Amino acid sequence: MKTVEQLKTRIQELGRQAAQFSQQAVEISKTNREQSKTLMQQAKEASKRCQLLIQELKRQSN
Repeated sequence: MKTVEQLKTRIQELGRQAAQFSQQAVEISKTNREQSKTLMQQAKEASKRCQLLIQELKRQSN
């Protein structure tokens, strides 16, 4: 089990990663739809992992 600080750090990293993937997907969508779809899928997966860690953080805080 990770410490609260480790969870917070990882949540921030995953949030940034999801935003970055999403932004890249939007930028590239005009020229490469397939790569854009892949980037959006990666953003979605990073976001899901982030949400799971937020839930874990909430459980540890209670």
